[in-house]
Amino acid sequence: MADIKAEYLACPIRQVVSRFGDKWSMLVLYMLYTSERQRVGDQGSGMTGILRFNEIRRLMTDCSQKMLSQTLKNLEQSHLVHREVYPEVPPRVEYSLTETGKSLMPALTALIAWGKEHFNEVVTD
Repeated sequence: MADIKAEYLACPIRQVVSRFGDKWSMLVLYMLYTSERQRVGDQGSGMTGILRFNEIRRLMTDCSQKMLSQTLKNLEQSHLVHREVYPEVPPRVEYSLTETGKSLMPALTALIAWGKEHFNEVVTD
């Protein structure tokens, strides 16, 4: 049993996919990637991919507030999402992709393209 556990811990596929392989994580990552909103004060900087919690929530109406909060925390702990808190009243919190998160996007967009191409073959009643 100890050999299997050590094997599991050393497996990069299991470890990486377990961090963001769920449907909510992938949706959040893709939404941040495709967002065109800029940070307040970053006029013309080209900085995109920033959303507030409620903006993400509006885009993911089928995800509970608790699940979205947990998903964002997990993505932040995995260094895929950056959480910026502004000292204002009320506090403003913005989420964006980290460089590590951005580096994942070619693989995620390729997976989405594959899913679109093979949707009818894979998704059956």
